[in-house]
Amino acid sequence: MQNIDEIENLIKLISRLPGLGPKSAKRIVLKLINNREEIVKPMANSLVQVYKNVTRCNFCGSLKSNSAGCQNCENIKEKFNKICVVEDIADQWSIENSKIFKGYFHILGGTLSSAGQRKEDLLIDCLVERVNRDKIDEVILATSATVEGQTTAYYIQNSLKKSKVKVTKLAQGLPVGGEIESLDDGTLFSAFKNRF
Repeated sequence: MQNIDEIENLIKLISRLPGLGPKSAKRIVLKLINNREEIVKPMANSLVQVYKNVTRCNFCGSLKSNSAGCQNCENIKEKFNKICVVEDIADQWSIENSKIFKGYFHILGGTLSSAGQRKEDLLIDCLVERVNRDKIDEVILATSATVEGQTTAYYIQNSLKKSKVKVTKLAQGLPVGGEIESLDDGTLFSAFKNRF
């Protein structure tokens, strides 16, 4: 393959995406080059808009539009009394798609002991504030069944002791080392139904 710096740089960037390696990245780049008008131009425009207009909410961790605010924090149509705490946006999307949970989400953005993650980065203080401010009855800890996920859940549970809120965790049966985003609807349903 000819060494064209722009192509090599694009391959390197795409191969950094989850689930993609250099071979997949090369195939994607070739598809993009061969479909400039149909794929590249609209994708470039869309990426620019996302870069300019979508950020992470500093209070709940959800994605928000800079023009519309955070739909998770500012939900005025429905008043919920539950918050589901997840590690990342992909976990939130998986639970939303299962339609098993109706309530607010709180996205930590990682776990304790994750590379480079500090407890201050995980919005745990904001969670405690939300629980007290919004008179939340239950906090559901939906962290992964990894050592880091369980450590984070334990830390959150301790942080909420003074709040007198009911704290539950997803039922056991989630695979050890499993990630929430990869679970099927049936497993999620069972985990929510049998939480303790």
